[in-house]
Amino acid sequence: MTPPQLFAALDALGIAHGTVNHPPLFTVEQSRALRGKIPGGHTKNLFLRDKKNALYLVVALENAEIELKSLHRRLGANGRFSFGSADLLREVLGVVPGAVTPFAAINDTQARVTVVLDSGMMEHETLNYHPLDNTMTTSIARGDLVKFLESTGHMPRIERITGKDEAAGAADDSE
Repeated sequence: MTPPQLFAALDALGIAHGTVNHPPLFTVEQSRALRGKIPGGHTKNLFLRDKKNALYLVVALENAEIELKSLHRRLGANGRFSFGSADLLREVLGVVPGAVTPFAAINDTQARVTVVLDSGMMEHETLNYHPLDNTMTTSIARGDLVKFLESTGHMPRIERITGKDEAAGAADDSE
């Protein structure tokens, strides 16, 4: 899907959203330049696979410290995680590295990916993600993110995935 098709799907669900255009952003560090212009929780997205090739999309606040060595135990996965390849990412979620987003669940029509949302991130009223393209950032309410994911056939798991309490340092949505 394209960003306009995603926006049409959000509109059809009655989900309010706002989008800001910007130069391509590939890393959390690059996206920090937008702070102050886009309110809400800013995020990172990890496309992972376990030893038996089960796929996970782990979504957390940008400053979350995620222990990949032990995350598989927290999530009940089969063996340690590794990052999914760019080819697998394109095949399953229809996006390229740097544009990974929970919105890409709309492209996973076979529901191959388990979406895991960090509970610390879900403390924010407004969350920000690329809308399938890293030249834009779309803001959405946390409840609407869940509604969207459910509409794609992905029942998100909301769990604390970080080793530390990231929410305390990120509870201010004004940044």
